Amino acid sequence: MASTISILFFLASFLLAPLPLQSADPDPLQDFCVGLINATESVNGFPCKPASAVTANDFSSDVIAYEGNTNNPFGSNVTGANAMAFPGLNTLGVSMNRIDLAPGGLNPPHSHPRATQLDIVIEGTVMIGFVTTGNVFYSKVLRKGELFVVPRGLVHFERNIGKGKALIFAAFNGQMPGTVSIAPTLFGAKPPIPDAVLSQAFQVGTGVVDEIKSKFSS
Repeated sequence: MASTISILFFLASFLLAPLPLQSADPDPLQDFCVGLINATESVNGFPCKPASAVTANDFSSDVIAYEGNTNNPFGSNVTGANAMAFPGLNTLGVSMNRIDLAPGGLNPPHSHPRATQLDIVIEGTVMIGFVTTGNVFYSKVLRKGELFVVPRGLVHFERNIGKGKALIFAAFNGQMPGTVSIAPTLFGAKPPIPDAVLSQAFQVGTGVVDEIKSKFSS
């Protein structure tokens, strides 16, 4: 328990330390701007809740405190603590994901177009890897307490290669990192990408494309 607390303290320190680094989001112009998630105004972020209505509860969240359901074909579950789920993060340029992985579970290839990601393994043994724009693949097997950074926008994955459950916390230098999941994006888009495009891109027949699309139709 003590080691887990130490790990989380380190991660929090990374997010909050006044390092000479620029976050992916613009610097805020006030101490805080708790987001009004249901506001009708459309801005780059969320409008601010009136300061007079802000309480300590706006700066606390248990959204990633609980294990996610990994009973699905991928054996994984990602719970996001971004500005949408935790409005107190609005304009602060940070967020976090909880990644639960069953034995053999995979968080499939995806990218975050608006943030760099720093993974820390809390439990288990996982392989994490990313592919650069030069088509070079980097991967590492990590265990409890070890870190792995994924540069902004690059396709990456996390896979549990241990015998038990695995847990990863991922920190981002953006309040809304965004997620582009490769397979659902290409084969589950609405309206659908034409079969001819995917068939030519992947050099397979349209029958194969249709079969894959059927897995992402929902």
